[in-house]
Amino acid sequence: MRLIIAEDSALLRAGLARLLADEGHHVIAEVGDADALLAAVTADPPDVTVVDVRMPPTHTDEGLRAALHLREHHPHVGVLVLSQYVEQRYAAQLLAADTRGVGYLLKDRVAHVEEFLTALEQVRAGATVLDPEVVRRLLARTRRTDDLERLTDRERTVLTLMAQGRTNTAIAQQLFISRSAVEKHANAVFDKLRLPRDDATNRRVLAALRFLNS
Repeated sequence: MRLIIAEDSALLRAGLARLLADEGHHVIAEVGDADALLAAVTADPPDVTVVDVRMPPTHTDEGLRAALHLREHHPHVGVLVLSQYVEQRYAAQLLAADTRGVGYLLKDRVAHVEEFLTALEQVRAGATVLDPEVVRRLLARTRRTDDLERLTDRERTVLTLMAQGRTNTAIAQQLFISRSAVEKHANAVFDKLRLPRDDATNRRVLAALRFLNS
């Protein structure tokens, strides 16, 4: 297949290019930043692009944003994203729309040559390829979101105010309800979020973190 590699590490970029060439594939461009990737794809669209999530200049999400751009403007080009760690927000963004011809693998997976090559073939064929660890994290994130969706409107309001640092007394005054009613709603929130009951855990803090992370 015809490929473009976008990876800011020159060593990894060269290693990938050599590996793919040895397997009979044609690497038509090797680039080190997102702008160069978009220009290369526009000039000569490949079958698949291999894209690092974090690229210059900020090394945050340039590669991911370039991948999203490619999905929108070059939908027939497969995109296999590589990441050092599981970045749930980035994976969710990439999979939010059309997932045909999309892959998200951890860089450790590249060490398993056959798995990596198989993933490229699957992406070229229009399949969706996800690293098992990415799937596990996304499912865990979905379960957390599902727990929050079980809250009533009043319970969500109480949780929102708790996340803002309000005390039960302050919440009661703002909502014009009794402090005992606030405590009842708070305990319902803790139970629905399945937070542990033990002396070593502050359920109020865990609930606020769960809300903020959602």
